[in-house]
Amino acid sequence: RAKEIKTKLGTLLQKPDSAIDFIIPYPEKPEKLPKAQKPSLEEALQWHDSLEKILQNPYGLASFRSFLCSEFSEENVEFWVACEEYKKTKSPVKMAEKAKKIYEEFIQTEAPKEVNIDHFTKGVTMKNLVEPSPSSFDMAQKRIFALMEKDSLPRFVRSEFYQELIK
Repeated sequence: RAKEIKTKLGTLLQKPDSAIDFIIPYPEKPEKLPKAQKPSLEEALQWHDSLEKILQNPYGLASFRSFLCSEFSEENVEFWVACEEYKKTKSPVKMAEKAKKIYEEFIQTEAPKEVNIDHFTKGVTMKNLVEPSPSSFDMAQKRIFALMEKDSLPRFVRSEFYQELIK
């Protein structure tokens, strides 16, 4: 029995397109961080108390996102960014498509990257999606921003990611 298992494992390990690819999927493509100008010390120091300034700065956003990825909690910043992109959408058809995608990825129960919003906010967001508009996710986005400001920002400014920037 053990020899049979060893043989099967050996076969799986030899074939590059084996069933193991279905068990351990490869990432589709690695996420590239935007090439952004490293902030000045003064600018980086402003991030200590301002999540808004972090999110407005490409380097700050990339650093904050990397930090959250290291904690396996990047869904909040990804949701916030998705909402910002959604607000820029002009076409009603594309807006409806993006709204559905954001809902399925971040809002619905058991979503792959479900964000932590209260039942009331979830209900308001769902009602807003009946007729998608640029403000459909505003309440949920504000809740997530407040959560990141209260919870993630203090951890970020204590992290090595931030400490390296202000040296």
